[in-house]
Amino acid sequence: MSEPTDRRYGPARLPEPRGPVSAAVLDALRRAPHDLPAGLGAGLDPADPLTDEDLQLTLFCCYELHYRGWRGVDDDWEWQPSLLALRARVERLFEAAVRALVGPLPAALPGGVPAALADVVAADDGPSLAGHLQRRATLGQFREFVTHRSIYHLREADPHSWALPRLGGPAKAALVEIQTDEYGNGRLDRMHAELFRVTMDRLGLDTGYAAHLDAAPAVTLATNNLMSLFGLHRRWRGALLGHLAAYEMTSSLPNRRYGNGLRRLGLDEVATRFYDEHVEADAVHEQIAAHDLCGGLVRVEPGLAPDVLFGAAAALAVDRLFAAHLLDAWAAGRSSLRRPAAAPRVTLRDRPHGGTVAVSVSAVA
Repeated sequence: MSEPTDRRYGPARLPEPRGPVSAAVLDALRRAPHDLPAGLGAGLDPADPLTDEDLQLTLFCCYELHYRGWRGVDDDWEWQPSLLALRARVERLFEAAVRALVGPLPAALPGGVPAALADVVAADDGPSLAGHLQRRATLGQFREFVTHRSIYHLREADPHSWALPRLGGPAKAALVEIQTDEYGNGRLDRMHAELFRVTMDRLGLDTGYAAHLDAAPAVTLATNNLMSLFGLHRRWRGALLGHLAAYEMTSSLPNRRYGNGLRRLGLDEVATRFYDEHVEADAVHEQIAAHDLCGGLVRVEPGLAPDVLFGAAAALAVDRLFAAHLLDAWAAGRSSLRRPAAAPRVTLRDRPHGGTVAVSVSAVA
């Protein structure tokens, strides 16, 4: 339960509750490990688990114990049996909702998994969040997008690294190759999480680990909880690799658009470096993920082919919900966050070619 010396790296403080189950869990975590009430969560059956604030926060709180923990929370809570039982109960609802969202998938022969992954990606018809951010988003909307994504990007690669001890041979080698890039080849200043932190700083956002958790709605937590669900269960190792493959195969073009969107808004190359880095890196990762990672896994374990495709389809489906949430909120003229991000300090400067002005954002103290 040691206190962090640098809040950029966690553990984070406990969030605010969003319903009776998350309130009970958070209250329990503030005390020494003990048995939770046997029926806690038994009546939890929301109409839409993917957007239910209480369910998604409960799951996130349980999962974070396996990452960096919570500030002031006893580490022994990580494996407390009654909390694990509650987590399993909530996971069943979450998994069923994801399966319903994805729907049936075409059967694929193990040898055809890379091609089948390409088909899953090509069939994705989600709204173009990247296009909006590139061409039309305001500075405030871009800051909201970065705020949402901070829940994932400040621990980028960590959920997928759970697969490493569960793999061997070609798939493990491929995952190490991808993750080595994500972790900056061992250089702190090149770690993707650190590059994202710089982007946040340029946008005047708090760069603390999970600092924006209370502002992130359920659909944002669901995108993160999906990775943790796959990563923390060995039985879902195929889905975890499929999830990663989908991310890598749909990354280069959106990241190019994100970078161009920030440039349109007047941000400098330091602010765009995170996105620019992904344009090049993920073009290479795309091939590694589809052929060497997922293809390599299925060559060794053919029975995991359906799980690989499910993981990819689930990643894209939940991200479609996320994109729709942001775009719908902005179209209606409201914030996509549960609470608006704090206003940054801004300086207006003329564009080099005259006309409009660009915005240069400095970090909030």
